[in-house]
Parts: sequence; C-alpha cells; structure tokens
Amino acid sequence: MVRTEGPRSLYSGLVAGLQRQMSFASVRIGLYDTMKQIYSRGSENTGIGTRLLAGCTTGAMAVAFAQPTDVVKVRFQAQGQLPESGSVKRYSSTIDAYKTIARDEGVKGLWKGCLPNITRNAIVNCSELVTYDIIKELILKYNLMSDNMPCHFTAAFAAGFCTTIVASPVDVVKTRYMNSVPGQYNGATNCALTMLINEGPTAFYKGFVPSFLRLGSWNIVMFVSFEQIKRAVVKFQQA
Repeated sequence: MVRTEGPRSLYSGLVAGLQRQMSFASVRIGLYDTMKQIYSRGSENTGIGTRLLAGCTTGAMAVAFAQPTDVVKVRFQAQGQLPESGSVKRYSSTIDAYKTIARDEGVKGLWKGCLPNITRNAIVNCSELVTYDIIKELILKYNLMSDNMPCHFTAAFAAGFCTTIVASPVDVVKTRYMNSVPGQYNGATNCALTMLINEGPTAFYKGFVPSFLRLGSWNIVMFVSFEQIKRAVVKFQQA
C-alpha cells in the first residue's frame, strides 16, 4: 500500500474511524460498569454471566447509535484505487460519503449490516471487556503484578488476542456484506454461506494477523489509557 498508494493510504478513512470510535466507545465502554451495576443490582460480586450480559447490552446499544459511522469507515477504507465505475463508489470525504450513501441507497443504507454488526459488537465487547476484567482480577488475586500499568498492559494484550480469535469470522462477514453492491447478498447469513461454499472455512480468518495487530494495539492503548484517565478522574473528584 505504501509503495503503490503512498503512506497516507494507511490512514484512509481516519476521520470516519475517529467518529466511529468516539461514538462507539462512549456507549459500549462508558456504560459497561453502569450496566454491570444495574444487572447485579448494586452487588460488588458480579459473575461472568452478568458481565457477558452487560457487554452484549452496551455493544448492541453502541451499534444502534453509531452504525452510520461504521458503514462510512468501511466504504471509505475499501475504495482504495478502484475506478469511479467500480463496485465501490469513490467518496471525496467522509461528509460526501454520508450524503452519497443516503442519496443513492436511502437512509437505510447508512444502517446496512446493522444486525451482523450488533452480533459482532456483542461478541467483541464481551471478549474485550469481560476477558480484560477476568484476567486483571486473576493477576491481582494471585499477586502476579500490582494494579499498575504492566498489569493493565498484560491483561489488555491477552484480551486483544482472545477477541481476535472469537470475532474474526463475524468481522470478515460484516466487512464483506457492508462493502457489497446492492443485491449481491440476500443478507448477512447468505453472505456467510456464500463465503463458506465458495472459499471454505479458512475464509473467515482472512487477515488474522493484521486484525490481531489492530485489536491488540487498540486494546493496549484503550485499556491502559482508560485506567489512567479513570484514576485521574477519581483523584480529581476526591480533591
């Protein structure tokens, strides 16, 4: 990509990506602890079932709220160097992408792939947040590390790996379906079946390494930053 399209191609769709993360993360991560408290009715001892339910809930809420940003991000990143008449339309900017999709496909086009994305985000949310929660608790329980940055880094790295293994198949189907031309697939299930028949089961793990690099680095940056910001906010409130 760097050789044929230049270094900037690696940051294609950055604005849409930032819009997506700011809206998705605010809901799915910001409300996670609140949902845990609601489902556990204020109890400090929350079981894995409660955590999974909280992760699924906030993941689904985030998609319902911010799906258009994800559609635009996927389309914008996938357009690459395709010609104007290609299967993926070219957009001059993220705002142009929102307008073009709404004009050509209707407002519903901005929520294309919403159902598989809800499934994907429920899985990713549970994998990321619950795995991080459990691994961090185990590290602290057995005194392997103290509650500081190395502990957060280790738990986040492990959460990223687990998330990639669990979420890769849904992620591949979601991206393939959201980036398809109208009428190519009858739905997300049809897309998955078509991939399985034509390309075999390994198709669901295409791009595993870059996916792990993305989710692994994302988890490390997100959780380490989240823990430090949370501590800073608590100190500020106490002061």
